[in-house]
Amino acid sequence: MQAILLAACAGLTFSMLNALLRLLAKNLPPFETQFLRYTAGLLLLLPLIIKNGMAVYKPQNITGQFTRGALHTLALCFWFTALPNIPLANTTAIGFSGPIFIMLGAYIFLKEPMRWERWVATLIGFTGVLVVVGPQFSLSNSVAGSNAGWFHLAMLMSAPLFAASFLVTKALTRYESTGTIMVWQAITVSILSLPMALLDWAWPSAWQWAGFLLSGALGTAGHYFLTKSFTKADISSTQSLKFLELVWSALMGWLLFSDVPTMSAIIGGVVISAATIWVARRESMRGIQSAKDMNEVN
Repeated sequence: MQAILLAACAGLTFSMLNALLRLLAKNLPPFETQFLRYTAGLLLLLPLIIKNGMAVYKPQNITGQFTRGALHTLALCFWFTALPNIPLANTTAIGFSGPIFIMLGAYIFLKEPMRWERWVATLIGFTGVLVVVGPQFSLSNSVAGSNAGWFHLAMLMSAPLFAASFLVTKALTRYESTGTIMVWQAITVSILSLPMALLDWAWPSAWQWAGFLLSGALGTAGHYFLTKSFTKADISSTQSLKFLELVWSALMGWLLFSDVPTMSAIIGGVVISAATIWVARRESMRGIQSAKDMNEVN
């Protein structure tokens, strides 16, 4: 029960973070919003860095850290470009495709086995993506001057790039601490985003500065809740709560931006989430069975 509550808190916190970032991105250039979001996160980490000393966070592989930072920065460029221009529910629904791209990337680059369950989940997941994105291109073609389809495509482009960043992170965890990875993500994304931010800079107001500091706190809290939930129960047992993120994002979009979630976004999000939940549970069952078989052999 504790793991479920923690996972629910993580989903709500990330939904609040997305809503806040969309509010900021609607009033400031996207790349500036991106830069200030991660710079704020770095500022919040400074007390920890000063307390422990920068030597504690010295990376074993600086090239790997900047590779991950470059992938994450590129993903964020697409994400922040699309964020203020599509409903929050659609953002969340497309984000559900992340695990699908991670599975494919692990198969292609890490040579992890791609069992039949993963192929089925991938096909179902991409069907859900088409349900979300496809109608938006029809809207673009039917409404003069509408770029809805292209902004949805930009959001979709961020998903495989975030997946690539995740896979590099997975490789880095073999010899880098979680704290080192977190600190260097903030450093690399801030450095790589700065030149793009300076090209179109608008000085934030006092409330916007406060919003960026809050975004850093929400991001840190969300990751804490999520990581803590993983220590309390199997990951697959908390995956069903992903559906709540779609509900919360739709509700926040309606309250803050008067977004009305499309039926295609809701259906597509449910399809994608169902595929990831199903494959997670299958993988969990397979792991339990493998452990039992090993115990019987011993």
